[in-house]
Amino acid sequence: MSNSSSIRHFLLLALADTRQLQLLHFCLLLGISLAALLGNSLIISAVACGHHLHTPMFFFVLNLALSDLGMICTTVPKAMHNSLWDTRTISYTGCAAQLFFFMLFMSAEYYLLTIMCYDRYVSICKPLHYKTLLDSRACAQMAAAAWASGFLYSLLHTANTFSLPLCHGNALGQFFCEIPPILKLSCANSYLRELGILIGSAFLVFGCFVFVVFSYVQIFRAVLRILSEQGRHKAFSTCLPHLAVVSLFLSTGTFAYLKPPSVSSPSLDLALSVLYSVMPPALNPLIYSLRNQELKAAVWTLMTRWFRKH
Repeated sequence: MSNSSSIRHFLLLALADTRQLQLLHFCLLLGISLAALLGNSLIISAVACGHHLHTPMFFFVLNLALSDLGMICTTVPKAMHNSLWDTRTISYTGCAAQLFFFMLFMSAEYYLLTIMCYDRYVSICKPLHYKTLLDSRACAQMAAAAWASGFLYSLLHTANTFSLPLCHGNALGQFFCEIPPILKLSCANSYLRELGILIGSAFLVFGCFVFVVFSYVQIFRAVLRILSEQGRHKAFSTCLPHLAVVSLFLSTGTFAYLKPPSVSSPSLDLALSVLYSVMPPALNPLIYSLRNQELKAAVWTLMTRWFRKH
């Protein structure tokens, strides 16, 4: 038997058993993280430097890119370190910090995606009120609310999770610190308090999901009433990237957390955790830049200027 006061470190799930596969996973994670860092940094720079992109939609895209950068930098470096040096350990405080920042960036991203849905709804369904409802002050307040909510949400879960007594060792069945694997180490019935908070959080997540679905029903109804084909294409081109990012985020996360126990296995759990924690930050810049001509042009201009200077 062990308890939280005696645990100095946790053992993370190894990505592979053989040295060759560990090095292969290191190279794969390095490539994915570099792609995520480059893509999100380009989007942040393009939006910040391109004055014509200083609009509510791209302001929220910039915040989304910041959350993606934070998410990839929270989980991947430690996994790369462990694969390269053939180790599994993470300190108790390091695990708490990793859980806090992962929850912060993940929840902030979800709130930002919900706000971005509202931005698309107002832009298409209430275009005459767009500048009034989404002026610079309103956008700043909504973004600040998303980050503040993510901070409070993360602080509540981290403090509550690490206040639980741990009685079942220190081996986590995950390649980074997350709430469910830590709860499995807690003493009998002591996890009920955190479970109650998770259920409350599920209602909040479901509320945001209902809002997104309702908004897109209204958006598609409005788009289909547009007479010109060019107008419909422009409206869809601004909505489809956001819809693709929301679908990727929700589908991977939902299946990872709500999959039936009968289909659970260590390899499947590991693959799903990589899908919802590593792939969205890497794919989001690609999705937005491919579908949005303004952003694609701004990123291309930024890269061209940089190469000319060097």
